[in-house]
Amino acid sequence: MQIFRGFHHPKLAKACALTIGNFDGVHRGHQAMLALLKNEARHRGVPSCVMTFEPHPRDFFAEQHQQPDLAPARIATLRDKLNELRACGIDQCVVLPFDQAFAAQQPQAFIEEVLVKGLGVKYVLVGDDFRFGAKRAGDYAMLDAAGTAHGFDVARMNSYEVKNLRVSSSAVRDALGRGAMQEVAQLLGRPYAISGHVVHGRKLGRELNCRTLNLRFSHWKPAASGIFVVQVHGLTEQPLAGVANLGIRPSLDPSDVNGGRVLLETHCLDWPTSLGAEGGYGKIIRVELLHKLHDELKYDGLDALMQGIHKDCDDARAWLAARI
Repeated sequence: MQIFRGFHHPKLAKACALTIGNFDGVHRGHQAMLALLKNEARHRGVPSCVMTFEPHPRDFFAEQHQQPDLAPARIATLRDKLNELRACGIDQCVVLPFDQAFAAQQPQAFIEEVLVKGLGVKYVLVGDDFRFGAKRAGDYAMLDAAGTAHGFDVARMNSYEVKNLRVSSSAVRDALGRGAMQEVAQLLGRPYAISGHVVHGRKLGRELNCRTLNLRFSHWKPAASGIFVVQVHGLTEQPLAGVANLGIRPSLDPSDVNGGRVLLETHCLDWPTSLGAEGGYGKIIRVELLHKLHDELKYDGLDALMQGIHKDCDDARAWLAARI
């Protein structure tokens, strides 16, 4: 999949079949839409293309109005969203910066400048609640009329349900917030996972004889948080079982190297000697969050923290053993 920041690129296809959205989580509803998009692209002999936004539009408006509660909890980082779009077989992805100029663009200007001139759309597929342009003034009827005028087809897809539950990013966020990881996996069609480069921390794990693999979650408001049973992919041929803390680590000094950042800290239950003590740094790994043990806790001192970690490891081994 080719990835473009903006649509002014010589390597961008001159025509495409397009869908537009935030695609946070790339859940099963998104996957059904992307499958339809690929089919329509193939019939027209053009590449499939996804237009998405960074930051999320609601992040932008939350900052504009200084109301952080308006921002949605983030399911996936941009890296993970792009990886899932690639896994769905999309040919190209256009990431547009959602800024003041874009927010103020009139719907007709968006159609003419972005869709027609910028991307050369032959087919546009949107969700049943799609709105666009300044003050969300553009709707499906406007887009459909523009398709007739400019010679591109327009379609919309109704909601997708699993076990009578409408699949949406909001439903995924709700399930993640409740720690219902099995429900999350049903909505996503796969276990929930976070990926990224392993970064250095304050090395506290060495003092506690509990080394961790640290990934930064590049958003201040993750949809999930707490202590999880996990599997780590990317270090060895087989996944490694572990326990992970996703959050801001309330028991640690905020002056540490990752202070204030959301971090996924993973301790592998059995560290392979073949990797050596420094074997994880710099590698790209994927951590699947399988089961939530509990919310983050603030411990009074390192001894209490160590006891808590040992209990979490024991609980994780018990949970895994019950499922082998």
